[in-house]
Amino acid sequence: MSNARKLADNLPTEGQLSGRNVVINGNFDISQRGTSFTNIGSGGGGTSGYDDTWTMDRFLISQGQSAGRCSVEQSTDRPSGFSKSLKISTTTADTNTQASEYHRLQTKFEGRDLKRFCKGNSDAKEWTLSFYCKANAAATYTVELYDTDNSRSVSKTFSVTTDWTRVIVTFPADTTSGTGFNNDSNLSLELNWWMHAGTTYSGGTLQTTWGSLVQANRAVSTSSIFDSTNRTFFITGVQLEVGQATPFEHEPYDTSLIKCQRYYHVFKTDTQNGLRVIHQDRLTQGYIGNFFMPREMRAAPTVTQSGMDRIHKPGIRYDTISGGPNFYYIHTQGFVVTLSVTNNDVDSQTTYFGASSGGTVTADAEL
Repeated sequence: MSNARKLADNLPTEGQLSGRNVVINGNFDISQRGTSFTNIGSGGGGTSGYDDTWTMDRFLISQGQSAGRCSVEQSTDRPSGFSKSLKISTTTADTNTQASEYHRLQTKFEGRDLKRFCKGNSDAKEWTLSFYCKANAAATYTVELYDTDNSRSVSKTFSVTTDWTRVIVTFPADTTSGTGFNNDSNLSLELNWWMHAGTTYSGGTLQTTWGSLVQANRAVSTSSIFDSTNRTFFITGVQLEVGQATPFEHEPYDTSLIKCQRYYHVFKTDTQNGLRVIHQDRLTQGYIGNFFMPREMRAAPTVTQSGMDRIHKPGIRYDTISGGPNFYYIHTQGFVVTLSVTNNDVDSQTTYFGASSGGTVTADAEL
């Protein structure tokens, strides 16, 4: 086969040549929250509740009502051409599946990023999902598109083996009038990999064409990742695009990072020398400073901190924070921090907001 022929076979039949993939961080290179997450499923109170745990950027485990537990890690076991994968490992089995139980890997999308699919129009496009996966044993799982704007869904099953293989799933176009996505920055679509489902979600007939959401038709014939503590599932190279499947669209690391920071950003300090410059308020004798986002976030984030317990005045001393830190005037581009310390000076010496043994300030605007 000629090189020209090979090139032509790898070009998309419609849509742009770059920016085809609407999935962010589909190769799991970015993991701002950490590289290992344990005891997932416990946050919702076991069989009585629900637990959504964010893992690698833009991907979470959504679990409900199950006694099963798992861990997730950023793994270096991957197919050729990739450096990372997401690995799910069962740590507590649940073989007594109750009707309302579920476990799924999920990523979410804003409506404004999905206009290319022309959903709800006569010229609506097909959706093609591709990804590489493997497991410790053969299994059948379900992948689903769930339109949260119009409460519509479509599902397909796929098989996983013990070898890395590329799965390609094509979902039909949705030409039903009036079912387009909202053109805004709110949640419009979930992409779900179902790996455990009770009869509430699996007791009907699989919904393989777009239609109104029927819970029982979402994950029919899905194997359970909780049937044994030996169960594992690896995935990478996730791509969702218009038309036929094309090779995974690799992009520079910093490009993926800045996309992820629209939804989540962590400011870190590894030493007590400080994270951000703050200044003394002469009226209150407290301290105030500004944080600026590396990019505008999707919405005004929820801001939290961990371990940020002291300030550093270079050449003078470290002081322990006694009041705060508190965060105000939070918007998509930044926020203000205020705090007080045990030793207040009357000057306005430049000061650094830091931690005694490492700390973080996080801004979360996930869907």
